[in-house]
Amino acid sequence: MHDLDPVSNPSDNRTFEDVAAAMVSRRGLLAGGAGIAVLAFAAGTEAATARTTASSLLHSGGGPGGRGRIGFTSIPLQNGPTPTISPEYEFQVILPWREKLDGSGNSFDYAGFTAAEQEQSVGIGHDGMWYFGDERRGVLCINHEFGTNGHVFGASAPTSLEQVRLSQAAHGVAIIALEKDRRRGWRIRPRGDSRRIHVNTPVTFSGPAASSPLLKTAAGNSPAGTLNNCANGYTPWGTYLTCEENFNGYFGSTGAWTATPSQARYGLSATGFGYGWQLFDPRFDLANATYANEENRFGWVVEIDPHRAQAKPVKRTALGRTKHEGATVVEGRGKRAVVYMGDDERFEYIYKFVSASNWRSMRARGISPLDEGTLYVARFDDDGTGQWLELSTANPALAGWTTDQILVNTRGAADLLGATKMDRPEWIAAGRNEEMFCTLTNNTRRTTPDAANPLAPNPDGHIIRWVDSDRHTGTTFEWDIFAISADVTDGGGQMFGSPDGLWADPDGRLFVQTDGAQPGGNNDQMLVADPQTAEFRRLFTGVTGCEITGLAVTPDRRTMFVNVQHPGDGDPALTNFPAPFTGAAGPIPRDATVVITRRDGGIVGS
Repeated sequence: MHDLDPVSNPSDNRTFEDVAAAMVSRRGLLAGGAGIAVLAFAAGTEAATARTTASSLLHSGGGPGGRGRIGFTSIPLQNGPTPTISPEYEFQVILPWREKLDGSGNSFDYAGFTAAEQEQSVGIGHDGMWYFGDERRGVLCINHEFGTNGHVFGASAPTSLEQVRLSQAAHGVAIIALEKDRRRGWRIRPRGDSRRIHVNTPVTFSGPAASSPLLKTAAGNSPAGTLNNCANGYTPWGTYLTCEENFNGYFGSTGAWTATPSQARYGLSATGFGYGWQLFDPRFDLANATYANEENRFGWVVEIDPHRAQAKPVKRTALGRTKHEGATVVEGRGKRAVVYMGDDERFEYIYKFVSASNWRSMRARGISPLDEGTLYVARFDDDGTGQWLELSTANPALAGWTTDQILVNTRGAADLLGATKMDRPEWIAAGRNEEMFCTLTNNTRRTTPDAANPLAPNPDGHIIRWVDSDRHTGTTFEWDIFAISADVTDGGGQMFGSPDGLWADPDGRLFVQTDGAQPGGNNDQMLVADPQTAEFRRLFTGVTGCEITGLAVTPDRRTMFVNVQHPGDGDPALTNFPAPFTGAAGPIPRDATVVITRRDGGIVGS
């Protein structure tokens, strides 16, 4: 996710650095191996049993197991037009922007590229993804977060509806049928059920706010589309969750318009991010009263069935409306579905949703586990504990609010509860023994340093972790700081900055991807960490100007899919990826997916 927004949280809630500083004062700061900064815990005699259990889990390093989870050679930082990978590994590049979905292996030409062609090809801005299938055949769902006008059609602003439609079609999600060919490796399966979901694809709403007047327009237009699809999730019942993040940037005003408090809270403005969709598509014109509330139809977690092409994507309102970075689903006590979510903007919050009951039972009764349950927002306390604050009409702090208002204006409701303002909470990963990790990419608006956040401004970010009480379903948790990016070093100095993408494998390895400034101005990268030994190693580096993001694996974990987003920021003078680099006269760089395997056929990350 690009750091595009101004701060839109005006509340006086405590910032995370304030909490961390107080916690450090009470507990003391310890230095872990490889420079990881870890806050020490000591469960007091007053602690409840659940809290003591959570604390012991945090200190177990994610469960039993010895050293040696990571066995590959860590490579140096890189700065150049081509990717690099550890010598024990190799990679294949697939699914570049504009590749046709028909399995021919051909791509539409950049010159004269049309909206109709984009709807039949791989989108731009590859981001979060997940794979549904076996070791040779399956479906890869890929988010297409964003593509600038200059990159998509070569101009700063659209001059026609066709150019707007082209930009709109480049966003969304690709559902791609893949197969592993013995000779050519992974490719789009011919005659497979590959398809695109974009800004104009019919969608539906479900859950408590589905029929809310706040989601209806005077125009009476049916809900359509998903955009700025950043990170993701997947469910135990086999569906894909795509998350709408910076939706505000696609709206603008063609005339007189004044933001309401709710619109301002979500960063809506007269110009947006400069896409200019409002100039030719009235849905995105904030000054057009006929389409008032259209903006409320974005900012949701969207469920997609990868195997049912005719099924509409479903926006699950019970999960709240924020700038969703991801939606990580775990199974909690009583087999309830628990969804952890970050709201990716400076000083925003971390959320959790717990389904009403056993997810299997709910589905058997025809109820989505994502439609009935309780939504919470996190408050981090000074002593290393925390509270999940209930976002519902049952909470006295929200007296006078309706359920619709809470779910459509979730940020405003969370403000009133005193949630803790975080430093851009992004991906959340489920580790071993109920540990949860969250990347806090950075906060360039920080003005006061403290022991837990030593830079002001802080361009480097950090990673926190916590364990909930009652196996993910409780309302309390224990937390600590897993890593401060500036303190994680190897023989060459600081290893990374701006952590973003995150995934934990069943063996306890933590895969960390970056988006933003790296030490020495080098390329973004993917590292592997062992939470028990505090070791980081660098597995893969991208190309100049790119972000490394998205992560999916085959069931045996011997194949990993990773994305290279906005290579060169679209500038062929910096890279022609995935084509060989020839300079400014070479082809426009294209977002693409990288297939990573160990040369010896082992598990990726080992």
